[in-house]
Amino acid sequence: MNGRKRNGKRTKFGLRFTWKDLLLYGFLFFFLLFLMMGIGEFTSGGGGQNIPISKLIQDIKDKKVEDVTVSDSKIEILYKNGGKAVSYKETGTSLYEVLKNAEVDLQTIKINVRDEASVNAWINVLSSFLPVLLIIAFFYFIFRQARGAQENIFSFGSSRGKLFNKDFPKSTFADVAGVEEAKQELTEIVDFLKHPEKYRAMGARTPKGVLLVGPSGTGKTLLARCVAGEAQVPFISIAGSEFMEMLVGVGASRVRDLFATAKKSQPAIIFIDEIDAIGRQRGVGIMGGHDEREQTLNQILVEMDGFTPNEQLVVIAATNRPDILDPALIRPGRFDRRIALTLPDIEGRKEILAIHAKGKPFTSSVSWEKVARRTVGYSGADLENMLNEAAILAARFEKKQIDMEDIEEAATKVKLGPEKKRMQSEEDKKITAYHESGHALVSYFMPHTDPVHRISIVGRGLSLGHTLIPPAQDRVHETKTRLLEQIATMLGGRAAEELIFSEMTTGAADDIEKATQVARTMVSEFGMSKLGPVSYEIERSRMFGEATQISPEMQAKIDGEVRRIIDEAYKNAQRILKQNRSKLDKVAGKLLLKETLEGDEFEAIMKGTRGIK
Repeated sequence: MNGRKRNGKRTKFGLRFTWKDLLLYGFLFFFLLFLMMGIGEFTSGGGGQNIPISKLIQDIKDKKVEDVTVSDSKIEILYKNGGKAVSYKETGTSLYEVLKNAEVDLQTIKINVRDEASVNAWINVLSSFLPVLLIIAFFYFIFRQARGAQENIFSFGSSRGKLFNKDFPKSTFADVAGVEEAKQELTEIVDFLKHPEKYRAMGARTPKGVLLVGPSGTGKTLLARCVAGEAQVPFISIAGSEFMEMLVGVGASRVRDLFATAKKSQPAIIFIDEIDAIGRQRGVGIMGGHDEREQTLNQILVEMDGFTPNEQLVVIAATNRPDILDPALIRPGRFDRRIALTLPDIEGRKEILAIHAKGKPFTSSVSWEKVARRTVGYSGADLENMLNEAAILAARFEKKQIDMEDIEEAATKVKLGPEKKRMQSEEDKKITAYHESGHALVSYFMPHTDPVHRISIVGRGLSLGHTLIPPAQDRVHETKTRLLEQIATMLGGRAAEELIFSEMTTGAADDIEKATQVARTMVSEFGMSKLGPVSYEIERSRMFGEATQISPEMQAKIDGEVRRIIDEAYKNAQRILKQNRSKLDKVAGKLLLKETLEGDEFEAIMKGTRGIK
């Protein structure tokens, strides 16, 4: 069928109908037909009033009627004055007979007869067959839906894993930095998948599983993808939660389907992310061995232990909660290797920054050494997010290149959140300024704490201000002296409020909570108290949550030691602030003027130099 022209080109139109469309259009057609017939019947009377047949006979005798039209039992009346009316007679009775019996002169009236027998016949036919057609259409759709639901039910047991073949755009170990030990371990897996005959000649079997353990953002998923990219083998990815469904037995069925698919594509890699969702220790819940999650775990154990030595299939799993995994899952023979990923050190952060800095313009003033030292405790995901936020910030201010100021603001934003210009009274600003100055001064006079990096009374997140004291270097151990100094620094804000205003505020609630947590950990886990090197850590019950075997008397002693540590640290903070009241006033005064002080500006105030304007 030809169509009209558009932009010099002829557009073609075509009509395509399905059985569903035909049934729908047929139903609409008959519905509209009945509707129009009903409207025609309603409007055919010309809008006149209804009158009894006796009134019609009297009007005819009085020669007021021009003519009448008879349609079955309905009588439409047209008066000589132009008026209209409607009357009804008994069905099967002739109007002629009615008028004749009433002694009406038929010569004085014109009678029209409308034959609607054919229309009524069609209506009768349609009224007979239309309900049948509608019932057939109804059951047709019901059966279609039931068949679709049946197909969905049978597909519940299919694996939800995503299969990426070797031609998929892949990542390699060159895209990963800061985890050199893990890369070395995984390189052997790659070499085995590439050259299995070399290892078989020495009698070595395929490593059945590799468990990647570490905090969030350290690159567990990326490393698994890199193994598939380096080995150039199919990669099947699935999350632990995707095995679980409402129906019993679905998880185990999906496990079987997943491993069957992987065996057809071997050599291949199965990657199960967040395996703790299904790999929790069995016998923990109230459901016992009939729990759907435990059946899924049992099927995984069977599939992994059912590998033959010649199969080139490796399972890589990732979790940040290895302590809750079932011992049967992580034993040798299932997960042969356990690779721990930690937060990157300074050299690792430099390499990660170099990878994520590609494609971004930076000024020559950016010192990656300084950025790496500034970001102690940042994961690889944090560093990537930091550089992305820096690029967004530079673009917002229409800069051509990213400078050090953008990176510094992005680093603070990643950890504390964006700036929030809250409306504060002068009293609130003054309290916040002295509170943050108290943290900074106590830290400054502690011999083992790290230098203050920034002080600010600009709100971020839920806080009204912050004092940044990032670690100056990567540390593996924390000493008792340094922990006590950290507690005193945390309580410096409350000590400053009490010293200056002789009052306590709610702003120190978070500091008190963190200080108490550190003190309790020192007593109950680290053995850094008068109670000696004994662990009083609360154990986790498998069924009822927390449980402890500590006696009430010993719990009271633990609480007493925590109280003693907090009191001594608070008195130490009060002593430092009283001795340096003038410097506390200077730092707080500068904060009220500038809102933010960098580390070198704070150092200048403390040393009495003119390094700040």
